[in-house]
Amino acid sequence: MLIVGLTGGIATGKSTVSNGLRAQGVPVIDADTVAHQLMEPGETPYRLVVQHFGPGILRDDATIDRARLGAEIFGDAAKRQLLNRCTHPYVRRRMLVLLLGYYVRGHAMCVLDVPLLFESGLDRLCGKVAVVACAEDRQLARLMARNALSSDEAAARIAAQMPLDDKIRRATRVIDNNGSVEETMGQVQTMVREWRPSWLSTFGALLAPVGLVAALPLVRTSVWGLGVAGTCAAWLVGSALGVL
Repeated sequence: MLIVGLTGGIATGKSTVSNGLRAQGVPVIDADTVAHQLMEPGETPYRLVVQHFGPGILRDDATIDRARLGAEIFGDAAKRQLLNRCTHPYVRRRMLVLLLGYYVRGHAMCVLDVPLLFESGLDRLCGKVAVVACAEDRQLARLMARNALSSDEAAARIAAQMPLDDKIRRATRVIDNNGSVEETMGQVQTMVREWRPSWLSTFGALLAPVGLVAALPLVRTSVWGLGVAGTCAAWLVGSALGVL
C-alpha cells in the first residue's frame, strides 16, 4: 500500500484537496479529526492536557474549548511543545491503527492528512508527499475570511508555521491551489491516476505476511536438521508465496 503524506500551509486549501481525494475513492486519515476525538473526556490526551493547562480551558460541559487552548499556547513555544507532548504520541498511535485497517482491507493507497507532517516526522512513513500551495496574498486573504482575523493576526499565524517554501522543497508533488476548484481537482485526479498502485502489486503486498507465516514451519524445521541449504529453501518458499 502506498502511503501518501498530504500537507500545506494554513489556509492553502488542504481540505479541498483532501475532499477531492476521498471523491476519488482514496481513504484519508485526518490528523486533526483524530486529535479532536482524542481530546474528548475519557481519553488520555484529554486528561493530560487538562492536568497541564488547568480547568480554565474547559467549557461548562467539561469539553475542551479549543479557542481558549489555542490562545493559551499561541506565541509560547514552550507551551506549544508541552501540548504536542501530551497529544502527538497518541495521535500517531491512533493513525497507525487506522492505517493498518486500510492495509488489511486491501486498499492500494492511503493518505495521511497532517498539517505538521514534516515537523512531527510522520513524513518518514510516507512513500510520497504532496504539498498544497498558493500565493501568499491568497493564503492571507483566505485565513482572514475563514477565521475572522485582522491582517496582522493572520500574518502572525502564518509566520508561526514552518515556511511553505521549505515544505515545497521537500515535496514529491506540489498541488497549485491558486486557480479554480475545478483546476485543483484536475491536479488531484492526475496525482491519483499516476500514484495509485495497480491491483496486482496491492495483491502481492497483501500476500507478503502470508508468505512469511507459511515459511515459519520450514524455518523451524531447518533449525533442527536441514542446515544452511534447508534454511535458504525455506526463505525462498516464503518469498515465492509473498511476492507475485
